[in-house]
Amino acid sequence: MIPSVHKPGTRTIGLLAYLYGPGKREEHVDPHLVASFDGFAPDPGRDSSATLKDLQLLLDQPVQALPENSRPGKHVWHCSVRAAADDRLLSDDEWGEIARRVVAATGIDSGGGEPACRWAAVRHADDHIHIVATLVCEDGSRPDDYRSGKRAQAECRLIEKELGITAVAAGDGTAAQRPTSAEQYKAERKSRARTPREELRETVRRAVAGVAGEEEFFDRLAAAGLLVRPRLAPSGDLLGYTVALPDDRNKDGEPVFYSGSKLAPDLSLPRIRERWTGAADPGHNEDVQPARSPRSPATGPASARRRAAGAAWQAMLVIDHGGDGAVAAQIAAAGEVLDALAKTSAAHTRRELRKAAFAFERACRSHIRAERGHDRALRQAARDLIYSGPALGRGEDGATTAMLIDMAFFLVIAAANWHGKKEHAQQVAAARQAANHLRAAYQAAAGHPMGALHQRGRHLPPTLQRKLAAHLRRAVPELAEQILAEPGWHALAATLADAEAAGHEPATLLAEAATRRELGTAESVSDVLVWRLRRIADLPADPTPVPPATTSDAAPVRRPRTTRPGREGKRRDR
Repeated sequence: MIPSVHKPGTRTIGLLAYLYGPGKREEHVDPHLVASFDGFAPDPGRDSSATLKDLQLLLDQPVQALPENSRPGKHVWHCSVRAAADDRLLSDDEWGEIARRVVAATGIDSGGGEPACRWAAVRHADDHIHIVATLVCEDGSRPDDYRSGKRAQAECRLIEKELGITAVAAGDGTAAQRPTSAEQYKAERKSRARTPREELRETVRRAVAGVAGEEEFFDRLAAAGLLVRPRLAPSGDLLGYTVALPDDRNKDGEPVFYSGSKLAPDLSLPRIRERWTGAADPGHNEDVQPARSPRSPATGPASARRRAAGAAWQAMLVIDHGGDGAVAAQIAAAGEVLDALAKTSAAHTRRELRKAAFAFERACRSHIRAERGHDRALRQAARDLIYSGPALGRGEDGATTAMLIDMAFFLVIAAANWHGKKEHAQQVAAARQAANHLRAAYQAAAGHPMGALHQRGRHLPPTLQRKLAAHLRRAVPELAEQILAEPGWHALAATLADAEAAGHEPATLLAEAATRRELGTAESVSDVLVWRLRRIADLPADPTPVPPATTSDAAPVRRPRTTRPGREGKRRDR
């Protein structure tokens, strides 16, 4: 259940006309009262003798009773309360009780003989009501409605439990501003999948991923096709920025600009500047070179993904053991890595990765302020992903994408667990939603490389397979039988064989990989171990499948030359 306390208004009759009218899209059906301050307010929806003016005069009476110079300028209080999409249909009596509890909790009508405001609750749809009140009590005093939005949220959490309906995650004031109903209606008319506000938020977040300075940031915005307008102080100093989509125009044909802070709290220019505070100058750091060729083996997509997986692992250690400010910085930087990964990945994974990044955006902010500087490795990883260029969906590029997605999944779960300990309900829900999308992206990315490893593992000699299974039972006895029964065991066996051929002790490597992080959230433990082992042992992520040797494949045997007795001495004499 989602309560929304709107900004105070000036005209009671105007709000009532909207609530009892047809709506902007003819969506209002059977508008009528479900409750009011005294239970006897006139209802223009169900009583043909009642008018909107009658209801307005009744509600405004305490305001009109004050001297004109004592009346509040904005005296109309408005709160909408909406049920979740999959909740059962609530009756008028239930909505009426909800309205009475909300006005009591917010100080509009506390009950118990306390001075109260006049109010009425209108229902014009199955899933929500609107509560209208005038902010003057019967005795002429003002109500104690301080932080009424927070108080309404808390009361709705209790109502959800009592009615057995969907428990909505409580907000903490750090969420991005939701699109207005007018923006949503305009997007529908224009056949847009999302509102311009949401499109701009995603585009700006991608532009800021791994960015190292203002000039680079604004260059990326322009390259993304946005209209950019800087906001300057009288001194000429840059204070902020606004952005617009070229095809989003108002009724006068002018672009509709949004400031960064209106897109999300952490996209204002001062907050973006914090990201590179203390970061190395890209001109003096060989690891931050935008001009590097993306085809270079050291800087290509596969290499960038390997480094990002390593940075993600280090970030998980900080989340497990670091201070709150450092952890908040790592989680925010994890969002940049997801944005960069979505931007540079192949088409078959891009859709789910974009959804993961879009969902995780909410998990990147809380009341705990990020201490920037601790996140340098992850931000560098995001930058490397951007400048390494787009990855192919196959070969080492595709396999290291699967490796990074696997690591990103555990990083996102670690973020969800940390937020859970802090009771950040919305952030937990966002992180878990992102994890679900990462699972889907992993399935798309891992199909080919895991299939190749699976075939190699199936063709290993039986004696070698038994030996590798023994290593597994010795290293992780509590998980061994589960892993051996998984479809991914053959891929893990091939990886263990590769590690042994590279000079590693398989049992030792397995024990290290298994203890690095819990495996309980993994759908396939063997898959997780494959990527951990291949990263730890620095093995190719997508080795070329090696077919079993056959007679025709065998190298020809060179026989030693023989000489007849007495011939050898003659050759030496020649």
